[in-house]
This record gives sequence, structure tokens and C-alpha cells, in this order.
Amino acid sequence: MRSLTICWLLALCLSASAQEQLLLKANTLPDTDTVWVFTPTGYDPAARSYPAVVMLHGHNGSYKQWNSIIDAQRYADEYNFILICPDGFRDSWYINSPGRKNSQYADFFFKYLLPSLKQKYRIDANNLFITGLSMGGHGALYLFSQRPDLFRSAGSTSGLLDLRPSSEKYGLSSHLGSMATSQVTWIRFSVVGNVEKIAAAKKEIIFDCGLEDRFYEINNEFRNICANQHIPATFISQPGQHDKQYWQKSIRQHFEFFRRLVLQTPNE
Repeated sequence: MRSLTICWLLALCLSASAQEQLLLKANTLPDTDTVWVFTPTGYDPAARSYPAVVMLHGHNGSYKQWNSIIDAQRYADEYNFILICPDGFRDSWYINSPGRKNSQYADFFFKYLLPSLKQKYRIDANNLFITGLSMGGHGALYLFSQRPDLFRSAGSTSGLLDLRPSSEKYGLSSHLGSMATSQVTWIRFSVVGNVEKIAAAKKEIIFDCGLEDRFYEINNEFRNICANQHIPATFISQPGQHDKQYWQKSIRQHFEFFRRLVLQTPNE
């Protein structure tokens, strides 16, 4: 039996009612997952539902990473979105690891995390977005590919969208084994191996990468794959490296993209 323990904690030094931390403990994870949630100032669940953006952090990061890059509360207020920053345990890659039984992140995300968030917050189910940086960029598009029906759109900034070129790095082999003996597995858990699922969703996505980023060629190749699959993808190629300064710029483009989609949503 899988178990889930939920603890709500109002984090210290957070503005009243605008920020909360949700602690989720499940036996599909190596430890308790902390989720930092930012609601717009004036959030009123009795009056309306709110678009929401799940923001996944990068390798060796934590649920705190995005707020160290941007002022997440300011973004929540400016866009009138709920921002959701879960913890990916430094190197989970947001997948159901075939090599680690206690690292089944995709199961946790879909079976525990999203239901818990939807129970507590007034999230607009027609405008739920997911994005992330680096490892989180991979995770966002990978999770989107598994359940595109749950999301309006997805994004990736500086994402490692093909895991194979980094088979000896970032703790990947502990999850997926040796690529020499399990290439099919490596493709199956890469975004590039799930492109047909993304194409079938017929939903717009956004991804970007800096010209000086070590993952630029992977992202440029993914642009070609999207074009061949007729995926309605926006690819932004711009100066920048794999760093905080670049993500401060690129994430703004994602939020503008998501806001445009929200404004296109028909009134109920």
C-alpha cells in the first residue's frame, strides 16, 4: 500500500496568506517533498479560480531555487497566477526511476502532488502550466508528455531534452543504468523519446536556450524535431549561458506566453 502524509506549514517570514509550504511524504519518494506555493495578493478562492504554473528546479537545486532567481511573489501578483515550486530531490529528473524504487517522481506528481494542490487551492484546470530550468526543463516537458490532458501548455528553459549525451553525468546512470546496455530505456525517459505524445496533444509549448549554453545543440535539434512533427512550438534562441542571469530573462518570456494563452481561454 502506498501512503501519503500531508502537513501544512505556514513558513516563517512569509507574507500572511500569500505564501505557504506544503510538506508531502510518500513512499514513492526518498524523503519529504517541500512545495512552496505563492498565491496572488488578494487571492480569493470564493470568487474565482486562478491559472497556475508549476516551476521545476534544476539539478542540485531545491524548491527554493526559483525564488532565488526571481521574486516569485512579485510574479504571482503581476500575472495573477498561483506559482507552485516543488522539490525534485536534487537529481530525481522527475521520472519514475527504473533504478531507484524510492524515486518514483512521476507517480508522486500525478497521484499525490497535483491532487493535493487542487484540493487546497482554487486552480483553474483549464489553465494549468508547467515549466522548469535545466533538469526541470526536461522534467516539465517529460511530465507534460505523459499527461498532456492535465496541462494547457508546458515550457523548458535550458533543458536537457535528450539525456543520452549526458549518460555519465548528473546522476543519470543511477536512475537509468548503463546506456550501453539500455539505450531503449534512455530514449524512453528523454523528452525526445516522447515527442509523438507531445505532437498528439496538439497543444502549444515553449522552450528556449542560450547560445552559449552547453545544451544549446540539443535544444536546436529539438526545434527541428518539433517542426517535423508539426508541434506548435515556440523556440527562443538568444544570447546567454546556463546561469541565473539567463533564467531571470527567459522565465519572463514563459510567463508572457502563458498569459497570452490564458487570455485566449473562452469565458465559461
